[in-house]
Amino acid sequence: MAAAMPLALVVLLLLGPGGPALAEPPRDSLREELVITPLPSGDVAATFQFRIRWDSELQREGVSHYRLFPKALGQLISKYSLRELHLSFTQGFWRTRYWGPPFLQASSDTDHYFLRYAVLPREVVCTENLTPWKKLLPCSSKAGLSVLLKADRLFHTRYHSQAVHIRPICRNARCTSISWELRQTLSVVFDAFITGQGKKDWSLFRMFSRTLTEPCPLASESRVYVDITNYSQDNETVEVNPPPTITYEDVILGTRRTYAVYDLLDTAMINNSRNLNLQLKWKKPPENEAPPVPFLHAQRYVSGYGLQKGELSTLLYNTHPYRAFPVLLLDSVPWYLRLYVHTLTITSKGKENKPSYIHYQPAQDRLQPHLLEMLIQLPANSVTKVSIQFERALLKWTEYTPDPNHGFYISPSVLSALVPSVVAAKPVDWEGSPLFNTLFPVSDGSSYFVRLYTEPLLVNLPTPDFSMPYNVICLTCTVVAVCYGSFYNLLTRTFHIEEPSTGGLAKRLANLIRRARGVPPL
Repeated sequence: MAAAMPLALVVLLLLGPGGPALAEPPRDSLREELVITPLPSGDVAATFQFRIRWDSELQREGVSHYRLFPKALGQLISKYSLRELHLSFTQGFWRTRYWGPPFLQASSDTDHYFLRYAVLPREVVCTENLTPWKKLLPCSSKAGLSVLLKADRLFHTRYHSQAVHIRPICRNARCTSISWELRQTLSVVFDAFITGQGKKDWSLFRMFSRTLTEPCPLASESRVYVDITNYSQDNETVEVNPPPTITYEDVILGTRRTYAVYDLLDTAMINNSRNLNLQLKWKKPPENEAPPVPFLHAQRYVSGYGLQKGELSTLLYNTHPYRAFPVLLLDSVPWYLRLYVHTLTITSKGKENKPSYIHYQPAQDRLQPHLLEMLIQLPANSVTKVSIQFERALLKWTEYTPDPNHGFYISPSVLSALVPSVVAAKPVDWEGSPLFNTLFPVSDGSSYFVRLYTEPLLVNLPTPDFSMPYNVICLTCTVVAVCYGSFYNLLTRTFHIEEPSTGGLAKRLANLIRRARGVPPL
């Protein structure tokens, strides 16, 4: 008995007088959602969001244990005193004119003194970025919405964009303590006529070749939203399976939208059929209606001829019938395009349009690009043209890409604006609302924030004939080989004088025959 007493005392001390101690609630949480939006053009857009919130001040606390937040990103924040990070990889172009405004990430206030902006129009070497992006997820691609992220399906779409957003969030009104938010977003646009075999019908299996089987066990919220604003099962033209039990209505991008909600944490949602395969079928052929034109969209192109000079032009469209609004235009142009700032012209309705604010930072050769930022007022129902002339520079032969005749990509222009809203919106409850609703910050309810990107441009530069070095090398090697071979033979070959022989058996036989015929011998 005496030997068992210390063990009993240790157990009692661990349990305490009140039994087992209550575990500290986790300070991090995970929310995941998928938004499926049929686009006006007939395509289908799918937007994934995975949001981790961690109530920890990484730059002040010595954090050594990570549960949901990726350790690699947490160490990056602590080591470099990172305030915000927005990194995105996009393949394709979001066609605002036909698809409407894209889903955007809400930006918090940032001190421009600490802001760093960089853009890479195109990767010279193709790399696969989806796998490391999925490894940052708490459930990876094993459970939850991430099981739909199949590479061979995502990369064969008309538009693909994946991003990582890190930012601090205030826990109270005075912002005396902060939390860190990590958002991983992925947006794809499927061609409904290809995935639906010539029809506008779609389903999760047709788009992703997989269905949902279980939620992520680490997620506190896992939902799927389907935009059914323009569809109603009452008119017997469309059928949504399974029928939604919950709907959500709100003002998104200036219009009132209705979404069917499917909660994966609801055990009855998946257990009844062991999987969830959302699908939409048309009972009648849909009418071909012209898609609504967004209030703001843009177009960019390069003009000119030859390989010396050219002109960059950006067209800004304001289709609102009576409202004018300002647009912030940001252009980052590579140094090898010499911009002539005195040729900058802005015209609206045939008249000069002077910008309210303009900032220009000239480029430095091989160090930094041109940076041009302007605040332009767009009149109602107008097209504003912004153009500037440039001259092409001649690069060093080692600075050309492996395929120089393909051309050089110029990064797109970035447009930021508060667009007038058709329907008044209410302030967003950041924690109670869906994640996709917090993508659209609302200032006063009469407008909504929009950030658009124009097309990247392909510009040809003066390119030398790279076949000439090859020809010179071949000719030089041939000349060296011939000359060196001959000179080497002269130096190493030994010459001997050969005495003429008196003749052999053949010569004797020939002389005998000649004597017999009376001919002089040889």
